[in-house]
Amino acid sequence: MAGRHWLDPLARRLLVATGQLPPPPPAAADEAVERELLALKLAHNPNLRLRDAAEVRHAAALGWTLEVNVAAAGDWLRLPGCRPDLVDRLIRLQRDGLQWRDPGELAGSLQVPPEQVLIWMPVLRFARHDEAGHAQAPAPLAINQASEGLLRERLGLGPERCRRLLQERAREPFRDLADLQQRLQLPADQAERWIGRFRYAAAPGPVLPPSRRLAP
Repeated sequence: MAGRHWLDPLARRLLVATGQLPPPPPAAADEAVERELLALKLAHNPNLRLRDAAEVRHAAALGWTLEVNVAAAGDWLRLPGCRPDLVDRLIRLQRDGLQWRDPGELAGSLQVPPEQVLIWMPVLRFARHDEAGHAQAPAPLAINQASEGLLRERLGLGPERCRRLLQERAREPFRDLADLQQRLQLPADQAERWIGRFRYAAAPGPVLPPSRRLAP
């Protein structure tokens, strides 16, 4: 009686479990089932956030695309690993007129590994866009210079949070959204609402009266 081949199903599962063989690629049937499940989730929640590279591939197969040079913050936040601080940088660069031509440029602007952008690539589109037909976005607020009244008016801040913002700003100017979120202990949904709304130029120093200026 011939012995069993060492790659019969039981032996293969054992070798995979012990790390001696890579796991087999998912069967086409499994891929189809996962795609259908994602389609059902998207039908229930069109703004569903994708969890990983596999869901990005399935979303692309279902027809979802992201136009890199005009996408809104909410679209970017649907991508796995696309944090609010990265989206904030993207939106601010968009408003400054920057357009990206390829994934390498995008990764460089976001200061993330190219592998992160490659996960998103199945849904990314890098078409150039002109300014015609796009609504004018409100000018970003200078977070390190704005008065208390303007902060309350534009951001809807309560007295306690506004006082904390002013105290933190006096200690050191805010550098970016991640810094602002950490120092004000903002919940994630609040940070997402503030994406692209600020400029982070440092506040100018105090102007000394003539009698206190140093002679040249």
